[in-house]
Amino acid sequence: MATNASADHRSHNFSAGPAILPVEVLQRAREELLNYRGTGSSIMELSHRGREYVEVDAQARSRLIELLGLGDDFEVIFLQGGASTQFMMVPMNFLREGRTADYLNTGSWAKKAIKEARIIGNVHEAFSSEENNYNRVPKDSDIRMSENPVYLHFTSNNTIFGTQQPSEPASAEVPLVCDASSDFLSRPIDAKRFGLIYAGAQKNAGPSGVTIVLIRKDFLEGARTEGLPSMVRYKTHAGTMFNTPPTFAVYMVNLILGWLQEKGGLSAMDLHNREKAKLLYDQIDRDDFYRTPVENDSRSLMNVVFRLPSEELEKTFLKEAEANDMHGLKGHRSVGGLRASIYNACPRESVETLAAFMADFRKKHG
Repeated sequence: MATNASADHRSHNFSAGPAILPVEVLQRAREELLNYRGTGSSIMELSHRGREYVEVDAQARSRLIELLGLGDDFEVIFLQGGASTQFMMVPMNFLREGRTADYLNTGSWAKKAIKEARIIGNVHEAFSSEENNYNRVPKDSDIRMSENPVYLHFTSNNTIFGTQQPSEPASAEVPLVCDASSDFLSRPIDAKRFGLIYAGAQKNAGPSGVTIVLIRKDFLEGARTEGLPSMVRYKTHAGTMFNTPPTFAVYMVNLILGWLQEKGGLSAMDLHNREKAKLLYDQIDRDDFYRTPVENDSRSLMNVVFRLPSEELEKTFLKEAEANDMHGLKGHRSVGGLRASIYNACPRESVETLAAFMADFRKKHG
C-alpha cells in the first residue's frame, strides 16, 4: 500500500480539460464518498428525488445565481451531453424559420457551433479570424451583424488558440448566447446582456459529465416547443428535473461553488487569474525565445499558448517539464506548440513553478 504522502501527492497540472480541481473540494468529496451525511451511502447511490440530492441541487442553483448576480431573471439547468450538444440545442430552440442567428467565428469550437446551427437554419458570421489562424477575437468595431438577428453567439474563451473576449461583445439589444465552457466563473459578467450561457463544467466548474445552462426567463419564452423531442426542449428542463441528472457531477459543482464563495467570489478569482497569467506572459514577452501567436489584447487568462524556436526544443521542454512534475503542457494536436491551462483551481504556486522553469530553460537552451 502507498504511504499517505504518496497518496496525497499533487502534481502541477496544466491540463486543458478535464482539468485540475480544488484540493479542498477533492478532500471534502473523499470524506463524504462512502457515507454522505450519515445516510450510509454515497451521494451517487441516493435517489435524485430524495431529500439529500434535492438539497444539493437547489444549493448549487442558488450559489450560481448569487455568484453571477443573476437575480430572479434566469433559469439554471443541469444537462448532459457537453457543450457540443448545446451547439444544436440553441438553434433548435431559438432559430425559427425566416430568422437569422449571428455567430462570431473565433476558433474550433465556434466553428463547430456554426456548423451545427447551419443544419437548423440561417447563420450569419458577424466576424471571423479563421484566415489568420484564429489569432484574435474581435473588437466591437469589427462585428458586422445581420439585420435583426435572433441572437449573437460567441465563444468567450478559446482553449485551443489561447484567445479570450476581454468583455461581452457589442450586440445592441440583441441577446448574447455564450459558450463559456473554458472561462466560466473565472470573472464577473454583465448578466443582463445574455439570453443564454452554457458551459461544460470540466474546466472551472466541476468534473466532466454535467453542462450548466443559464437562460434568461424572457428569452426562454421565445423558445420553440413544437416539432422538437422533449429532451432537446429547454422548456422541458426549466424549473424541474425531467430525467435523472448527473448527480455526482452536480454535487461536485456545488462544492466548487462553495469554494468560490469562500475565496471571495468572482472578482477575487479574476484578480487571482490575472496575476497568474501575468507570470507566464512576462516570461513569453521577455525576448523572442518564447513567442505566442495571439495578439496582445486577445490573450487568454485561462489558456496560455506559446511556441519555442523549434519543434525539437518543444519536445525537450515537455520532457524536462514532466521530469519536474509539470504535466498537461502539450498544445492541442491541431496546432502543436505548448499550452498552460491555468484555470481557477490551478494554484499560484504551480504557475510560479512553471515560470521559473521557463526562465531556467531559456538559460540552458536559449
